[in-house]
Amino acid sequence: MGMVLNILIYFYLFAGLHCIQQMSWLPCQFVDHVFFNSGNATEVQVHNRAVVVQFGNAGDTSVNPHAITFLVSGSRVDLRRYLDAVAADQLDCELQRYKAEDNEMRWPGHGAHKHDCWFTCTFRHTEDLFTVTSLLRQGQEDCHSRAAIGDRDTIVTTVAMVLQTQSPSLIARLGSDQKLHCEFAVDHKKPHFTVDWHSREHGHRTRLFSHDSRTGQTLGRGVGLRSLAKGDASFSLPIVKIGHEGLYVCSVSVPPLSISQDITLHIQESPRVSLNVGSTLTLQEAGEQKVVCTAEGYYPLDVDIKWYQQEEPGASGQRVGGPLPRRLQNILLSSHRNNHGGTYSLSAFFYLKPSLSDSGSQFTCKVSHASLRMPIQKSFVLTVHEPSSWMLAALAVLLLVLGCGFVLLRLYSARRRSHEKPY
Repeated sequence: MGMVLNILIYFYLFAGLHCIQQMSWLPCQFVDHVFFNSGNATEVQVHNRAVVVQFGNAGDTSVNPHAITFLVSGSRVDLRRYLDAVAADQLDCELQRYKAEDNEMRWPGHGAHKHDCWFTCTFRHTEDLFTVTSLLRQGQEDCHSRAAIGDRDTIVTTVAMVLQTQSPSLIARLGSDQKLHCEFAVDHKKPHFTVDWHSREHGHRTRLFSHDSRTGQTLGRGVGLRSLAKGDASFSLPIVKIGHEGLYVCSVSVPPLSISQDITLHIQESPRVSLNVGSTLTLQEAGEQKVVCTAEGYYPLDVDIKWYQQEEPGASGQRVGGPLPRRLQNILLSSHRNNHGGTYSLSAFFYLKPSLSDSGSQFTCKVSHASLRMPIQKSFVLTVHEPSSWMLAALAVLLLVLGCGFVLLRLYSARRRSHEKPY
């Protein structure tokens, strides 16, 4: 069975350029919790089983009779609509059993029974473009036993409820306005639902918004009530700050079912890079200059600053092309500085003591950060001069004056000593 299913999966992935709308089935992983009695205790084992999620109608023949098939038949909610225009190899699928919050309460959708079996089916885009979770109902008179599913069984289900986010992982800049997308649909008209938004940080849960359609009670803000009536529970987050980074959870409950989506908000702010010198720097041979490259206002903390020196083309005697940049090793780093608003700053510097052979070299500071697609580069060109003739002349005059002064001082001291001798 496993070999046949794997062949079908590989064939399906090879044909993954086709859209989901054109496909009738998808490979999926069924994380099955099997309950069995061992002595006086009930044990649970987790089995990962390769299965097929097939779209169609009750009575359809399975595309692979040798595999477990979850047949998703039609309802008011079409699961494929949320997967439209996506290649099959861009989706990860996972199925699990689901236990309703109240086993004695019947789902208000058409054809439901008090003790139906429930499953969650989650599709995740491999590049985090969206996550879709649906609750599948298997019509059954009694699901308390959670009977084992055979390797060739077909489980006929209907979609009762769907919750989708198009922003499971979101990157935002400081000061921007963000919308955390959350959309739901239910298989019957005018459902009584509760929507809840909360954030989690270091195990602490903070409620941001809640609305009960039955009572009309609303706490918090950030979600439009008119949009809620249409199934749009997206949460607006104005003027993003560092403190907004973290995990957000959108939960929708239609008794006796509840479903949620996790959304992770990452904050990224690009560094501003500057040098303490201009685009050109002129120094005398054997002079010294502290050269500083500063990256300011970045987030998160990790930043990489490197200095490179590239000799003037032809200076090294190469016939073709220019010499490769050489990374400088004598670089010192300041400590990370905390800025107002939660961003950071860092400086990388070195003391430049040039020789004449360094003249014409270009020195480049390269800054890399998670917020940047390409490193930021700032450069300057160094010009080195020999000490000029007037400086040498001035030095000679100075030495001459100092020498004459020393001689005069010696003569003066000798004469004074001669006057102090007794007659």
